Amino acid sequence: MAALIGIAKAPQLLEDMQELQEAEITIESGLQGDARGKKRQRQISILFEEDWKDACNDLGTNLSWLTRRANLFINNMRSPRTPGTIVKIGDVKLEVCQETEPCDLMDKQYQGLQEKLVTEWRGGVCCNVRSSGHIKLGDLIEVISTA
Repeated sequence: MAALIGIAKAPQLLEDMQELQEAEITIESGLQGDARGKKRQRQISILFEEDWKDACNDLGTNLSWLTRRANLFINNMRSPRTPGTIVKIGDVKLEVCQETEPCDLMDKQYQGLQEKLVTEWRGGVCCNVRSSGHIKLGDLIEVISTA
């Protein structure tokens, strides 16, 4: 079963990501303390371990998931590619809005990473918060709806 294995925030845009053990997620501000939480269509970004590993394997390296600058890291699940899909983590419901498009910042992190993330939504998804709540590492993930 899929589980939450990473939580991170960037208090200011382009600052280093800070790993967390638990977090509050709200409809108004996304992941509490994250600079991107008020942006519509991308309040929360999710990266999926299997997709991330595929990109790293293509590069012949093993990079920390924090390199991707995502808020949440989930294992045992591939990136859902259908906008409108609801991902449930505890009481929190996140609606997939779009693919997280890899930008040139990824190549600044590791040369060639941007290209490897474009394939099959490997860079993850951007979500809006549909219901608020508290999340923690180890929470199980459920896909409860698709558009």
